[in-house]
Amino acid sequence: MANDIIKVEGLCKEIKGKKIVKNVSFSVKEGSITGLLGPNGSGKTTIIRLLSGVIEPSSGDITVMGQNPLTNGEEIRKNSGIVTETTSLYEEMTAWENLMFFSKIYGVRDSKRSEELLKAFGMWEHKDSTISTFSTGMKKRVSLAKALLQKPRILFLDEPTNGLDPEGIHLVLGYLKALCEKEGVTVIICSHVLQQLEGICDTYLFIKHGVLMEGGSMEEIEKRHLRNISVDIETGLTVEETVFAGYPYQTIRKNTLRFELKSKEDISPLLAALLERTWVHGCTLKNNTLEDYYFLIGGEINE
Repeated sequence: MANDIIKVEGLCKEIKGKKIVKNVSFSVKEGSITGLLGPNGSGKTTIIRLLSGVIEPSSGDITVMGQNPLTNGEEIRKNSGIVTETTSLYEEMTAWENLMFFSKIYGVRDSKRSEELLKAFGMWEHKDSTISTFSTGMKKRVSLAKALLQKPRILFLDEPTNGLDPEGIHLVLGYLKALCEKEGVTVIICSHVLQQLEGICDTYLFIKHGVLMEGGSMEEIEKRHLRNISVDIETGLTVEETVFAGYPYQTIRKNTLRFELKSKEDISPLLAALLERTWVHGCTLKNNTLEDYYFLIGGEINE
């Protein structure tokens, strides 16, 4: 089992009398992808800045790669790649010139690394164009390449898909997943767009108003919070009742019924009963997405 590369206990941060992060505790396994999820202003970016040693905590303990960001922040940043919402690139320089410049700063002598990364993010054909001519999404891709130049152990990404089109989002997230699997890089992704990270992360941390509401794998979160299941089934069933085989349902549209079940174990018997009566062309769970869980848990916290 992988070791914890990040440990956080009782983390608090107060800025100008306002509590931004409130008693947050979690750990991150080395080589995993963790999604730090919540709306804008929930404290996600502040947590990233605390982990990388850019700002000091008001209280609590942080260990990153076995070191304290408060006293060893520079060492942590040497072994980390960081992408913020601002690109931190030189606008008057080309993509290639930017990567060559930062390669020298990071002590990366082989230009093949820059070539490899620009190709991976679909920017090789634009390498000789200046950053000022790029769209927001293109700048974000070059920023990601820059963050990976020195082969960091940890990658901190703050809203990495902002400005990317659907193709770019798919490319970037797919590359990050492969990066973890092949090189064992640990990735922390802050995002307010929950559906983009579904299926990408090993662990999800739900943040709201600076409070860690929930944390765990998708399976763990589902086990703790999914109490009833809504299932849309495309079927030829035509009956006037509102219950079939003991399961209540409603008609959503022609040939589509929504059944309310107590657990996933009810799906197979329901489908079997339907197939004895008529055809079934599709079955879709409706209330088990990341966004569903976030609002469900958020509602529970606020009640």
